[in-house]
Amino acid sequence: MSSADSPRYARQRVLTGFGAPGQERLAAARVVVIGAGGLGSAVLPALAAAGVGTIVVVDHDTVDESNLPRQTVHGLRDVGRPKVDSAADRMRALTDHVTVITERERFDATTAARIVAGADVLVDASDSPAARSVADAAAADVGIPLVWGSALGYGGQTGVVWDARGVRYGDLFPAADESPDSCEIVGVLPTVCTVIGGLMATEVLKLLTGIGDPLVGTVLDYDARGGRMRRLEFARGADAPTVPSPRPLPRDAEELAPAELARELASDEPPILIDVRDSRETPASLLAGAIIGDLDELALAVDGIARDSRVVAVCRRGVRSRRAAELLHDAGFTRAAHLGGGLEAWDRAGVEPQPRY
Repeated sequence: MSSADSPRYARQRVLTGFGAPGQERLAAARVVVIGAGGLGSAVLPALAAAGVGTIVVVDHDTVDESNLPRQTVHGLRDVGRPKVDSAADRMRALTDHVTVITERERFDATTAARIVAGADVLVDASDSPAARSVADAAAADVGIPLVWGSALGYGGQTGVVWDARGVRYGDLFPAADESPDSCEIVGVLPTVCTVIGGLMATEVLKLLTGIGDPLVGTVLDYDARGGRMRRLEFARGADAPTVPSPRPLPRDAEELAPAELARELASDEPPILIDVRDSRETPASLLAGAIIGDLDELALAVDGIARDSRVVAVCRRGVRSRRAAELLHDAGFTRAAHLGGGLEAWDRAGVEPQPRY
């Protein structure tokens, strides 16, 4: 009995338009997945369990305990192990119908062509703009689709690009610069990775079997807090829209330049400063009178402050302070703002006093 004929896939074969041919296509397919982290933890087991014959896992990193809430393909016993090894163990435990190939290295311009050779679909679950730019070029070079996803904070996005169908990832995001935001700084709701990763795996199965309409030239934008999903379409070149961040800054939560904050501090009614840096970053606040309170302690830090007060959040680079401004605005501080670029921007602007890192 071939793997495609196995009773374990009976519930898939009875699907309209799927059948035995669809299962046979999965069994014969080769999929390359970049990243065995949060998104990969949803993508990899789903593809293996569905019957994809060969899965290539690419990740240079090791398992870290702080990532386990969202990187569920790994366990406590895997801490310190290469991610590709523990992910491979998990997939092989799910089925004996999968061949797992591990590549413990970075996916970059020097390794991309070798790794992608022979693949039917490329999946970027790394959530790295730089890696995705390389993946976009690599997929286009061999004429295969690229399924991509991103998760941060309370939101995420996913879509499919395929040069042969007239659309590349560069048409959506021309610049590949790394965002200052990261899960380490901003955080991520674990289940956002589950949702986005599940959608990514679904797109792979659709592409391999030919069922449905793949999200080519389309972005699904997911907002967990609002329970909303938006569908955005884009085209090559000038027709590409600007895709909003899944965590937009509220309109009334202003971003202040260093000079603007300095003027407010020198005024007759200076704002209340909230320094949301981690206590390990600095033993004291940048500015005299600032309230110390990282994001986890924000509610306690502003307890007793009138909601109509002018409150300005500051951090090192302006990422956590932006998130703090969002939270403050949501909590009723309608005049909340944050220092754009953080204390590093304050330092570059030469505003006194100079920050202590």
